[in-house]
Formats: sequence, C-alpha cells, structure tokens
Amino acid sequence: MKPYVDKDEIRELHERVLYPAVRVKTEKAGGSGTVIYSKVNPDNPDDYETFVLTNHHVVEGAISTKEAWDSVLKKQTKKEYMAPVSVELFDYVYQSTVDSSKSYKADVVAYDQAHDMAIVKLDSPRKVDSVADLIPRDKLREVRLFSHVWLCGCSLLHDPFASPGSITCLREIIDNKDYMMANAPSIFGNSGGSVYLAETKEFLGMPSRITAMQLGFGMDIITFMGFFTHPKRLYEFLDEQEFKFIYDPMDTYGACLERRERKKKQAVREQLQDESDKGMPIPLD
Repeated sequence: MKPYVDKDEIRELHERVLYPAVRVKTEKAGGSGTVIYSKVNPDNPDDYETFVLTNHHVVEGAISTKEAWDSVLKKQTKKEYMAPVSVELFDYVYQSTVDSSKSYKADVVAYDQAHDMAIVKLDSPRKVDSVADLIPRDKLREVRLFSHVWLCGCSLLHDPFASPGSITCLREIIDNKDYMMANAPSIFGNSGGSVYLAETKEFLGMPSRITAMQLGFGMDIITFMGFFTHPKRLYEFLDEQEFKFIYDPMDTYGACLERRERKKKQAVREQLQDESDKGMPIPLD
C-alpha cells in the first residue's frame, strides 16, 4: 500500500475512520462498534439520536428471554428482556492522542442473530460529530479484489486503532451468509468494528469472524484471514429491521418505531388466527 503522508489524507483518516470507532461492553463480553447515525430528533430539536452498529455476538449477553404470562394471548409465552450495554466514545487531542473517554449507557434496539448484527441507541441527547459514511447501495458492484482498505476497532479491547490491508475475497459463504475477506490484521475485540475503502473512506462492513486452525491442543489464529460482513447484508439488515432512516434522509426513527410496532401487532394477529384455525379458544377482542 502507498504510504499515507499527505496531511489532508491523514486528517481525513482520523475524522472518517478512527473517530467513529467505539468500544462496546456488556457484563460478560466486549468488542467494537461504529457510530453510523447522530442527528437531531425531529420531535425534539434539543435532542440528538445516536446509533451504533456492532455484531450481535458482542451484545448477545444483554439479550435474554424468559417465560412469562401474556395478557393478550392468555398464555405463557417467551418474553424478551434487554439489559443496557456500555458504549465508550473517545476524545482526541493533537489529532491522534486519546485525551479521555466517555462511557454511555445504550439500549439494544435491533438485532439479528443470523446476520450477526445489532444496533444500539445511546441514552444521551448529545450530538456525536464523527459518523461513518456507509458505502452507497449503487456502488456495491464496484468493489474489487486488491482494493485497499482500513480495518478499525478495539483489538483485544485496546483503544481504537486502524490497520491497513486489501480485499482478498469478494464472497465467502459462512453459515449461509455472505462475507468478504481482507488481509488487514484483525483479532478478538475487532468484532463489531469497521472496514473502510481506503480511497473513499466509505464504511464497507464489520469484522465478524477470523480464521483459526487446530494445532494439537491449541488454536492458531490467522490474523490476516479475517472475514467481514458483506455490505449488501448491511442493507438487508437495515431494511428487515425497518431502520431505513440510517441511510434514507427522508425517513425517521419515529417512523421506524411505528412500522416495527405494526409488524408486532400483525404477528400477534396472525398467531391468534392460527390458533383459532386450530380450534383453540382465543380472546374475544
């Protein structure tokens, strides 16, 4: 890769690659995350809504289900419970030096185990200035092998740092899901972080898996064979979760919540109808 010595290039790498990186922690695990949205709440101009993208396996310890009585369905059902997670944002001085960090409580607001993706919302009205730029959907076919990339995250829960590399595989199928592979070194803790195209500084995907080989009683980690989520799956996830406002400026988080609530009610109606078709007693209302 070419040496990045141009001052404007270095400034841009700080602002668009390094600064959006955050550390995400639950009670039992930790990893990386990327700020992908921080805009004013249209219903309250004094508040900003900030969302962080990470892997599901980074925050899965905060998600649990328990048997509980459902007053609508009139039976025991599985209820979902979310524990808050911690998101640590970093402040920099002299461009490159971590001066301090702030830890915010955050709520898991969307997740998909199969996609291994999750979105958490900061419990703070403050604006976050550094936000990743998602690669536009219509540019996905332009990504090529040998494209230079930067991989950024909190390796081994260290403060964020970036590693250079290039794309080495455009499509790898793992558990029926598409991934790309890059030779930028990655290790545990990078999960939920970010891979950017070096030329445009656009967010391409999340480091999610790493290659390991069994050697006797131990494992050898191949740090230059890391897999990151295929960018098309990011858009699939956002669409399936009704989080289109992340990339569509005409959409809002409020509209997202309304659509998700309608989906839930429709699912309840379909379940009630299915039980009615089977001859099971259901509530009159």
